[in-house]
Amino acid sequence: MQQKKPEWLKLKMQSGENTTIVESVLKDMNLNTVCSAANCPNRMECYARRVATFMIMGRYCTRNCKFCNVETKKPLPLDPDEPLRVAQAVQKLGLKHAVITSVDRDDLKDEGAHHFAMTCRMVKLLNPNTTVELLIPDFHAKKELLDIVLDENPDVLNHNIEVVSEIFDRICPQSNFEQSLDVLRYSKERGFVTKSGFIVGFGETKEMVINLLHILKDAHVDMITIGQYMQPTKKHAEVIEYVHPDTFAEYKMHGLALGFKRVESSPLVRSSYHAEALKETETGMWKAKTTLKPLFKPVTQNSFSLRK
Repeated sequence: MQQKKPEWLKLKMQSGENTTIVESVLKDMNLNTVCSAANCPNRMECYARRVATFMIMGRYCTRNCKFCNVETKKPLPLDPDEPLRVAQAVQKLGLKHAVITSVDRDDLKDEGAHHFAMTCRMVKLLNPNTTVELLIPDFHAKKELLDIVLDENPDVLNHNIEVVSEIFDRICPQSNFEQSLDVLRYSKERGFVTKSGFIVGFGETKEMVINLLHILKDAHVDMITIGQYMQPTKKHAEVIEYVHPDTFAEYKMHGLALGFKRVESSPLVRSSYHAEALKETETGMWKAKTTLKPLFKPVTQNSFSLRK
């Protein structure tokens, strides 16, 4: 039986000129956002602040996580012009911090790593004063694929752990908890600012959440986001509990006590929610890890190559 949403989850509709501008840019440039695809509760608020999280590599995902509203379906071929359009949209919107995520593309030999890297490259080329946060899939924790992305020097490397370990296999049946941790560990070994997020409300206990915070701290993650799971459709996992805001505050206090540099924890928090504020915490940590390589060669569905 579906639970009634509590008052703290009821949103005030927001619109205005900035919302219209964002929607117009996205439509004109034929770009997807995770804001719309995942039915994010903060979509209109973010649009009102002229912020959006770009979702690249199509609208269809090869995985079927039980919490996610992104459609699982055979994906279309990659659009080789998409990286440039994302960069141009960042420029038009005047973003100081750009967040780029994607669907999973397990159908591709490189799982989309080159396309992700190209998008980061183009955004930085057209917007040299914009910091870039990449919210990446796990790439099955293959270092050779992670290196393709990390070599483009994102300012924040974000990979969501999604849920506590005790229910991970049930909620994310095509993913692997340890592989996700390996992504975060390896990114930190490479010297990057790292971030991860998860949602609650599946019936996990406080002890499970605290344990996950310890696990993420042991992986040397810098920033954490914690939010409430909200069931997109009846086909998705059921909400067992609407966690009270006071409990989210407890999680935040515990995370800060553990030493995370920033913790965003409240019912409506999502991984890229107020990302531009989260990155301000890390001012001074942005540093070049690599020298940019020459421009990419043209990329097609079956031909992924970089000039070395």
